[in-house]
Amino acid sequence: MRTRMRIVEGAMLWAAIVCFAASSSIWGQGEPFLVPEGAEVNKLFGGFRFVEGPAADRDGNVFFTDIPNNRIYKIGAEGALSVFREKSGGANGLMFDAENRLVACEGGLDYRRVTRTEADGSVTVLAERFEGKRLNSPNDLTIACDGGIYFTDPRYGDRGGMEQPVEGVYHIAPDGMITRVIGDFVRPNGILLSIDNRILYVMDEGANEVYAYTVQADASVTAGRKLADVPAPDGLTMDVQGNLYIAAQAGIVVLSPEGEQLATIPTPARPCNSTFAGKDSKTLYITAGNAIYTIRMNIRGRPAPCSQPTPVSKTTWGRLKRKRR
Repeated sequence: MRTRMRIVEGAMLWAAIVCFAASSSIWGQGEPFLVPEGAEVNKLFGGFRFVEGPAADRDGNVFFTDIPNNRIYKIGAEGALSVFREKSGGANGLMFDAENRLVACEGGLDYRRVTRTEADGSVTVLAERFEGKRLNSPNDLTIACDGGIYFTDPRYGDRGGMEQPVEGVYHIAPDGMITRVIGDFVRPNGILLSIDNRILYVMDEGANEVYAYTVQADASVTAGRKLADVPAPDGLTMDVQGNLYIAAQAGIVVLSPEGEQLATIPTPARPCNSTFAGKDSKTLYITAGNAIYTIRMNIRGRPAPCSQPTPVSKTTWGRLKRKRR
């Protein structure tokens, strides 16, 4: 997920650099247990400037950002489109917490903060500085069961005025304390916790690599292990089996929890992020270029945060074992 320069002047340049047009094919090659045969990627809404950060709330609504237009949009459970928030701070990555409050990475250079929209519509700033210095441009986030928040803080486009010495990954504790947990990435982007909160996945878009970290009891992480090489990995989501759906140069690239590539879903424009939603959680919403798309899947999205993880099916494990031989 991503915003990184002055909202009006730099957004189109950033879009050209980070999320250019890709394959126009609409059928993904991959495992049939994931993608139904003949499934199509369909445009749901278009006419935006550059969309990012899709996230679903507990009521079935889907929210996404239009970074250059400085807005957060809402697709109601019944399918109607509306503006949820104007002057969004160049919001990029979004996620709902356990109390159904929207948490956003506001990456516009005049903002550079992580915020939470309260039930009454007011906005609470959760993080904007680390060790007295302004953040680079918060990009994407993931929320732990205890309410802690991990977020990435890269800088794309105009690098003037950067105060942080690295493009890092940070943790906001429930009590508000901010800690840098990773500081050796080229340019971190998408980030997501596993269903059981034990693994933190981080996309290093600057190095074309996907990493997995073991989360410790104090919210720190161990030295990461490279899970896979993926060209230009951006935002990501997860299905009920823990498979990763990574928005990348080739489309939505699906990896197993072990890093094995299971499928690729090409999209009409290069995708930047995705999320599962819908009554049965089998519709994948994809933000790509100036439009938001959907495709029906055979598998449900990850359950609500902090619920028990779903065991990987015997069929899936059998397939993976065969491929390793």
